[in-house]
This record gives sequence, structure tokens and C-alpha cells, in this order.
Amino acid sequence: MKCDCHIHIFMDGQNYQKARGRHQSKVDDSCIREHLQEYQKRGITWLRDGGDFLGVSLRTCQLAPEYNITYRTPVFAIHKKGHYGSIVGKAFTDLKEYAALVKEVRRLGGNFIKIMTTGIMDFGHAGTITGERLPYCEVKEMVHIAHEEGFSVMSHTNGADAVREAALAGVDSLEHGNFQNDDSLQALRDSRTVWVPTLVTVRNLSGKERFPDEEIDKIRKTQEYAVKKAYEYGIPMASGTDAGAWMVFHGESLEQEYQGFASILGSRERAEICLEQGNARIRIRF
Repeated sequence: MKCDCHIHIFMDGQNYQKARGRHQSKVDDSCIREHLQEYQKRGITWLRDGGDFLGVSLRTCQLAPEYNITYRTPVFAIHKKGHYGSIVGKAFTDLKEYAALVKEVRRLGGNFIKIMTTGIMDFGHAGTITGERLPYCEVKEMVHIAHEEGFSVMSHTNGADAVREAALAGVDSLEHGNFQNDDSLQALRDSRTVWVPTLVTVRNLSGKERFPDEEIDKIRKTQEYAVKKAYEYGIPMASGTDAGAWMVFHGESLEQEYQGFASILGSRERAEICLEQGNARIRIRF
């Protein structure tokens, strides 16, 4: 079974504002169908979305069965006000508001909770994460609240310290996880967390002249090193592309993700075995 465990169905891989605009007044079914057709054409039958604030992923839940696709969504991602995340979700100011958003996900029929514990990479400056990460005590309570409601937790997290803390807090899957070190990898090894490295979000930027290639190359190499170490540690990893992000196109990017893993791990067969273990765990939990 081919799985893409991290997509954004409302984005198009080219222009966020234009993609968002297509759904601003009303969800555009033609856009959703266009993307689902791409997955169907490539035999991709299991998708996990990262959420949006426009209702697009909710509508996709209704359309995906027509394409024989199993589709999972958090409805929207949840971020702390003033921190990164408004691009894909809703904000809270305190844990009471966070708990209310978790209950809203349940009311709307969401399948899991997605939280944002850090910002994103500064693609122009390797090793730099935008914004300030959430404190461990807060992340731990967010995970606890979601688990108490019966939800698994998908965590957008970058940076070694934040990855270590997310793993210790008990997130079920960790997305991106750039700029790791041995401490963060050991925390993942000792946890039940599945890591979704989304390699193509960086690899597909090379040569595009939007960011300095030397910085993109540095970011790519740090992630490749971490993936290699994670494989040696036996950390479960899953295939997720962040499809919809700039230069990460729906459908075709999954093959690129597998190629990335194959180049890091030395063979396509090794990559497929490694990723299928993580994919299976995510399918079971989410």
C-alpha cells in the first residue's frame, strides 16, 4: 500500500495565496478532485493531511472514497497564538482554549490532533528555526489532553531540543524533525513516536534560485545524516512529503521521497522496508 503520511490537500505546490484563494469563499471541489486524481493515478491509496482552516480537508473526507483512497485529517492544525501555524490552522491562548479546540475537532469528525510546537526552517540560514518553541510542560499537557480524548497526536517540530521534548511528551508522530542531534535521536529511539522526515520539502528546492543553494545543501545533509542514524537506531520512519508546499506536488512527490530514502540508505529495497514499518504504525494509530 502506497501512503503519503503528510500532505496539505488545499495547497498546490506553487502559490500558497492563489491556492488559498480558490477556497476562500467556498471550497473548490475541482481543486480537490484534481489532486485526488493524481494520487489515484499513481496507486497511492492512503493519505494523511496536515489540516487547514478553510474546511477543505473536511470536504476531502467526503470525496476521497470515490477514488478508493483512505483519507485522514485533523481538520485543522492547532498552534499557540503568536507562534507559527496560522497558515494551516487555529490558535489558542491557554490550555483551556486548546482543550476546546480538541473537542471541536471531535465534533467535526477529525481523525487525530495536529499540534505545532516550533516554527519552520529558515531556508536561507541553515540550522535556524523561525520563532520560539513551546515549552516542554505545555507540549506534554497538550499531548495528554489529546490522548485523554482518544486522539493520536501529529506534531510539527523542528530543532533537536524540540524534537527531544516532543518525543518525551509522547507525540505519536513527529513531522519534519530537522536539525537533530544524538540526544534527540536517542529520545525518538526510546519513544513510541514515528518520525516523518519529509525529505522533499528541502531536496526539491535545490536549483530553484529562491534560496541559496549552499544553505539548502547544508540543510539537506543534516537531515540525511539524521535519517541514516535513525535507521541504525531502528527508529520507525514513514513516508510523508508535505505535498502542497512549494515545489512539492501532489502525487509525484511520493516517488521523490522514496528516491531520497533510497539514496540515503543505499538501496530502494532497504528504503521500502524501512518506510513500510513506519507507514504501518501510522495507519494503525491514525
